[in-house]
Amino acid sequence: MKEGMEGTGPMCGICGEIRFTRGATGGEMASAAAIERMANAMAPRGPDGAGLVLRGRVGFGHRRLRIIDLTEAAAQPFVDSHLGLTIAFNGCIYNYPELRAELEQKGHRFASTGDTEVIVKAWKEWGLEAPKRFLGMFAFAIHERDSGRVTLVRDRFGIKPLYYAEAPGRLRFASTLPALLAAGDVDTSFDRIALHHYMTWHAVVPPPRTILAGIRKLPPATLRVIEPDGATTDHVWWEPRFDRSPEDAARPAEEWNEMVLESLRTAVRRRMVADVPVGVLLSGGVDSSLIVGLLAEEGQEGLATYSIGFEEAHGEKGDEFVYSDLIAKHYGTKHHKIFIPSDEMRTNLPDAIAAMSEPMVSYDNIGFYLLSREVSKTIKVVQSGQGADEVFGGYHWYPPMADANDPVEAYADAFFDRDHGRLAQHLAPEWLADRDASREFVAEHFARPGADDPVDKALRLDTNVMLVDDPVKRVDSMTMAWGLEARVPFLDHELVELSGRIPAAHKLAHGGKGVLKEAARKVIPPQVIDRPKGYFPVPALKYVGGETLAMCRDALTSRPARERGLFRQDYLDALFADPAAHVTRLRGSELWQVALLELWLQKQGV
Repeated sequence: MKEGMEGTGPMCGICGEIRFTRGATGGEMASAAAIERMANAMAPRGPDGAGLVLRGRVGFGHRRLRIIDLTEAAAQPFVDSHLGLTIAFNGCIYNYPELRAELEQKGHRFASTGDTEVIVKAWKEWGLEAPKRFLGMFAFAIHERDSGRVTLVRDRFGIKPLYYAEAPGRLRFASTLPALLAAGDVDTSFDRIALHHYMTWHAVVPPPRTILAGIRKLPPATLRVIEPDGATTDHVWWEPRFDRSPEDAARPAEEWNEMVLESLRTAVRRRMVADVPVGVLLSGGVDSSLIVGLLAEEGQEGLATYSIGFEEAHGEKGDEFVYSDLIAKHYGTKHHKIFIPSDEMRTNLPDAIAAMSEPMVSYDNIGFYLLSREVSKTIKVVQSGQGADEVFGGYHWYPPMADANDPVEAYADAFFDRDHGRLAQHLAPEWLADRDASREFVAEHFARPGADDPVDKALRLDTNVMLVDDPVKRVDSMTMAWGLEARVPFLDHELVELSGRIPAAHKLAHGGKGVLKEAARKVIPPQVIDRPKGYFPVPALKYVGGETLAMCRDALTSRPARERGLFRQDYLDALFADPAAHVTRLRGSELWQVALLELWLQKQGV
């Protein structure tokens, strides 16, 4: 697999405009100016080049980041005039050499060495079935000259984003929400249901909604076929399964541990790169430590590790260097420790907020933003441990689900920041959704067939909704802000499918992530496995005070905030008076949550 990785994919930004043959602007040319504005807004995602292809009523734009030896033969948007296909693609198809060999046997000829052209030929050969053959992370738009159709496709876990905005007679799409704003003419009023989700579900807004009524996002594992007249059909082309055979139910834990380790080895191997040094974002936890161990076993050259720490606050430590040092030393990696004083964190917060495709409250955002800044100075590709907690059951809200009579109640109790009643005391009445939308969403998701066990219901929801619109989106936004490509082996779909077959009891063992911890014992030192669970804390944001409090107050009392009037004044006054007294179930600051939304809106010029 490592041979031939020279042409691996373009991590970048894609965008485009489609005009429809009916509607207010029927049959007009796509706007090159609008596409250019979108592409320019995504320059940090792809600093190494830009391209634009206009075909009458369809136009695609692209910003490009060269990961390895990418010749102009693979420049994008990529046009195959013989097949009559044009593609704008963001991502990486890890098994493209194998697919290419298969397609060559079927008579296809290639003009480039990258994975972009492999998607095009695969589309010609297999049509809508093609994405099922791709191992990787991707979002792409493909235009068929002969039928006039455009199809938008997003990978199984939405690792690569895809937003769109519709107007009479046209549709625009882009890798980021701010790019669509840059094109102009977008309905920026608020989506009350999305606001309900944001305030209830730790800032997770499930697709297709975003906080802005005029911008939507394609759900993961979804393929949207858009006809020339604007009619659309959606196909969900992959779904996780949580039903298991009698053999799986009876399989001993030791066997599962072996199978998980083998599958993870494959996932890490797929995401190795031949001719550039690779880094790992090393928190010192089991997940990232295990990735380092497996990359070292596989003989990845020039392995660099990066850890970040922040100043402590309220006696709470802001780093986990003791564990990351242990792993770096054990494997002899080229280790970089980055310590961020609170004033530097605050100085960079506005830029980190500007880099968010949607408002995200997790404190990890600033950590990943500053970490990516440092990493991008020396390398272009990192592997990261996102997804392990959702896929293998590492969070504290899974054990209470195990014997829950009412799984929806148990989940909302453990995870939701506030219930509908309390939300009514926080939001201004005109912005409150007319129903408990977030709880309804969870109830509907839990009721779907294919996951009978309450823990499985929660794992399925978190893996396919929460994970996509919190950790995965965060990593994409913050790494791409610095033109850095992040690969996430725990979201290898074959590994996730395997995990879905494992009975929940094995995942909940050993205080959570039991299967993964036991598999890890065969690779990494036990001190890292048996430590108390930590996470990248940023104490200065958890306990909003001093200059951070002033920044939050300034944002929420500014003229734009007053004109929006999203929050009740008595609620804001209570937050300003005693920020530390208002903390969510997940130990997040309520003040930071409401201020972040306002700061993001101002940064995006909404």
